[in-house]
Amino acid sequence: MNELLKTKLFSLLAETSQEVTINEMQNAYGEFCMQIGEISNSVDHANVFRILIATRIELASMEMLYLYEQEKKCA
Repeated sequence: MNELLKTKLFSLLAETSQEVTINEMQNAYGEFCMQIGEISNSVDHANVFRILIATRIELASMEMLYLYEQEKKCA
């Protein structure tokens, strides 16, 4: 359902390795933005809305996981 979750950006964000370069992240983000543009051109606005909400939820989930891992490191 959600093509955005299958993008390179999400695979880099989910990676536990610290070996992701700034250039890789910038390129992945650029591709992600282009994908959003393509999806947004759809006539089915309800579907676009669902895709964007699902992506937002996934990003929030990843943020919480990251914060939890950082909290564990500090304890």
